[in-house]
Amino acid sequence: MDELLDRLTPYIARICTPIALADGPDATQEALVAVFRSLRSLKDPQALYGWVRAIAVREAVRVARRAARARPAELADVPERGDPQLAADIEDVLARLSPSHRAVLVLRDVEGLDEEAVAALLGVPAGTAKSRLHRARMSFRKAWSA
Repeated sequence: MDELLDRLTPYIARICTPIALADGPDATQEALVAVFRSLRSLKDPQALYGWVRAIAVREAVRVARRAARARPAELADVPERGDPQLAADIEDVLARLSPSHRAVLVLRDVEGLDEEAVAALLGVPAGTAKSRLHRARMSFRKAWSA
């Protein structure tokens, strides 16, 4: 179990952190717990990383949504238009996106999955994943250039 934990933790953290942002460590922990609770349900050991990725994405989105409800954004925390720091800090731009938009961007543009795989991981139709990706990219570009 220790070896499995050592191998999966960096992989899960790489998925959870860009989606859950500051709550990435919490999302990683939640995903690891979910993986170990459900380990017996894994039917094909060859599919371990895909199975773990699905759990990590689900947990990261869940933790990010929970955190967003718990901490409403303060207007003072939102960078003003034309602030040079906004263009320099990708994490800040990602923080302004919804968890579902962050998830689709990370899975498609960071992890390199195709739209069908992203849709399957997020549990939505392929058309929904494509439209979310389009809206997420538009939102990211708008925040980046602001």
